[in-house]
Amino acid sequence: MNLKSNLQHKGIMLDLERREVMRNNDKIALTYTEFEILRLLAQNPGRVFSKEQIYDMVWQEPYSGDYNIVMSHISHIRDKIEDDPSHPVYIQTVWGVGYKFNEKMCE
Repeated sequence: MNLKSNLQHKGIMLDLERREVMRNNDKIALTYTEFEILRLLAQNPGRVFSKEQIYDMVWQEPYSGDYNIVMSHISHIRDKIEDDPSHPVYIQTVWGVGYKFNEKMCE
């Protein structure tokens, strides 16, 4: 895991100590769970996480089989950080597998 206090990617910055997200110098309000999902993905650009892995790591309990909760949080994050949530550039879907943070957005 990356232990830096800030994660800087093209147009987006996560301050891990303050639990703040800035996009193009605008503060974005994320829930606790949304921040944890974004942090997990942004700290591991290019790594694909299944919905089960995201659930286990963020909720810190065994996966319950409810795919919709992870998908719903990913959708909310995209609504907040993407220019066009229907064509995301930061959080990408790997069909049949899960989600990843786009390594091309890393500086």
